[in-house]
Amino acid sequence: MCRNIRTLFNFDPPATDDEVRAASLQFVRKLSGFAVPSKANQAAFDQAVDEVAVVARRLLDALVTTADPKNRETEAARARARNAERFGRGV
Repeated sequence: MCRNIRTLFNFDPPATDDEVRAASLQFVRKLSGFAVPSKANQAAFDQAVDEVAVVARRLLDALVTTADPKNRETEAARARARNAERFGRGV
C-alpha cells in the first residue's frame, strides 16, 4: 500500500489537493490496516483522512528548498524505467 504514496514536494506544477488527499487516504489505510473500513469505522476513517490531508497540505506549503522544481513527466519516465529494469519489460 505505501508504495502508492508519492513524493509531492517540489514539483512543477505543485501537488494538487486531490493528490494530497489520495496520499492521505493511502497513509490512513496503511495505519489502520483497512483498505475499506467497516460501517462502524467509516466516520473515524474519513475524519482521519481529512485531518491528515490538512496537515499534509500545511507541511507542503511550509517547506522550502533552493533546488529547482522537478518535472512530473521526467520523474514519471524515470520511475517507468526503474520498474522496467526491476520487473522486466513485459510489466
